[in-house]
Amino acid sequence: MDVGFVTAFLGGILALLSPCAALLLPSFFASTVGSGPRLLLHAGVFYGGLLIILVPLGVGAGAFGSLFLTHRTELITVSSLLLITLGIAQIFGLGFDPSSILPGQSAARGRAASATGLVKTFLLGTTSGVAGFCAGPILGAVLTVAAASGDSVTAGLLLAVYGAGMVVPLLLIVALWRPLGGRGRSLLRGRGFTVAGFRFHTTSVLTGALITATGVLFWATNGLVGMPEVVSASTQANLQEGAGFLSNPIVDIAAIVAVAALITAIWYARRTPAAPTEPEPSQSAGEGDHPPFGGTTPQPGGNIITPREIP
Repeated sequence: MDVGFVTAFLGGILALLSPCAALLLPSFFASTVGSGPRLLLHAGVFYGGLLIILVPLGVGAGAFGSLFLTHRTELITVSSLLLITLGIAQIFGLGFDPSSILPGQSAARGRAASATGLVKTFLLGTTSGVAGFCAGPILGAVLTVAAASGDSVTAGLLLAVYGAGMVVPLLLIVALWRPLGGRGRSLLRGRGFTVAGFRFHTTSVLTGALITATGVLFWATNGLVGMPEVVSASTQANLQEGAGFLSNPIVDIAAIVAVAALITAIWYARRTPAAPTEPEPSQSAGEGDHPPFGGTTPQPGGNIITPREIP
């Protein structure tokens, strides 16, 4: 089920970047108002809100799928066809909003709009995991894979990984929002385009292609059971032998020295004062605001004193 977890994580990322999730970023910005530990705290609370809703859905899907384990071939066939259908619907923007099926979601969105601080972040998590017309096929695909697993624990973990796929990019986007600049933000939002009179969006097409490919793979590998190993046993053994080199004390000492040197260089760079800038040359006499010698000089009171009036 490794491919299932990867698909669930990518699905969470694409659900966050879908056009329907555009309002989530401003809401999350408004509730965090900070960076560093405060941002991590809000991300953790947001993930907790996601888990409250998503994990029970996954456990329920796994329990439902376990009822059909005696008809595994039919279950895999139906799941594959459903995945392909959801993928095509996502490509053409034919989504649905799962939150309309779950009770209490409308009230939760209302409370999230009026709440502040950590409460707002938690309520955003409870609604963001299942809300969104564009994200409906994505969540449906992950639930389909969860049901096909026939295991409640695995299904719950799949939905938890799906939620992590939403939190990780959200955390990175908020932390790097200013350095991204206008061009980077526009790339994250994707863009729409028209083909043969049909309107598409890059994020939706990418998500739909992923779901459709998962459906085809699901069908071809009997529910991912026949998937070949991504890393062969001999390669895994070689990697373990290579990893043994890292346990050498000399490597540990070298790593400690390198980290200490890096910290020292950063500390020194921050303490080194910037070079003073040279003052601009002043204007020469007879130029600018200075009157020429022997001319009239305006005074603060507004009177003009001429050379004849000087005693």
